Amino acid sequence: MPENSHAPAAIAAIIPAMDESARIAATVASAKQIPGVDIVMVVDDGSSDDTGPLARRAGAEVVTHRKNKGKAAAMMTGAFAIRNREISDADPGQEPEHRALLFIDGDLEDSALNTAPLAAPVLAGEADMTIAILPAQKRKGGGFGFVVGLAKKGIAELSGFEATQPLSGMRCLSREAFDAALPFAAGWGVEAAMTIDVVGAGLRVTEVECDLHHRVTGRDLKAQLHRAAQYRDVARAILVRRLRAKRGGK
Repeated sequence: MPENSHAPAAIAAIIPAMDESARIAATVASAKQIPGVDIVMVVDDGSSDDTGPLARRAGAEVVTHRKNKGKAAAMMTGAFAIRNREISDADPGQEPEHRALLFIDGDLEDSALNTAPLAAPVLAGEADMTIAILPAQKRKGGGFGFVVGLAKKGIAELSGFEATQPLSGMRCLSREAFDAALPFAAGWGVEAAMTIDVVGAGLRVTEVECDLHHRVTGRDLKAQLHRAAQYRDVARAILVRRLRAKRGGK
């Protein structure tokens, strides 16, 4: 970490979610059990169901997007809401105490607690960003590896980091790592871009195995359209950073 930084003392769990009414309450309840977490914030990203009310009932603070803005925007909304809280809580003339930011998918249900190992290295000042490596999922499904392959290749080319699961959305960041990743890449390119930007800033990134289970995307038409959008967003994020590297700046 930079010399003027220090390890965070607490964790804010940020859960971007859209139409997760069947899973969000269990995810929030599990996230609240993570050691060090003192805020669970759900960003309801334009849900058409009861995701927001159910999250609030489960004990989360909720910020709502009236219209869907995408995962990256929801992540930033949650992080900036936490930052505003920290600034408001600081005494006049005192630097705010920044929490580590633990991003959790809304469909993890009871396994959200198992993101705890992501926080430990950041809280200890041993890493600036940690990325979850998930086990093979129990439910059948998944894609054909095109998006993952594109992300892996782009991350390695632009940062030298060999990512095991480059699209993993479960991550814990120090405030320095979060700032280094701004502005987030749009849509589904956010994770690959985040890794490139944080490593490129000279910060420490490590992968951590976590026993997490989430909803697996199938292989029907809707799923294939989703993967096409993922591929588009990841390709765009990599292209932007490739051009930026050629110009010699961020």
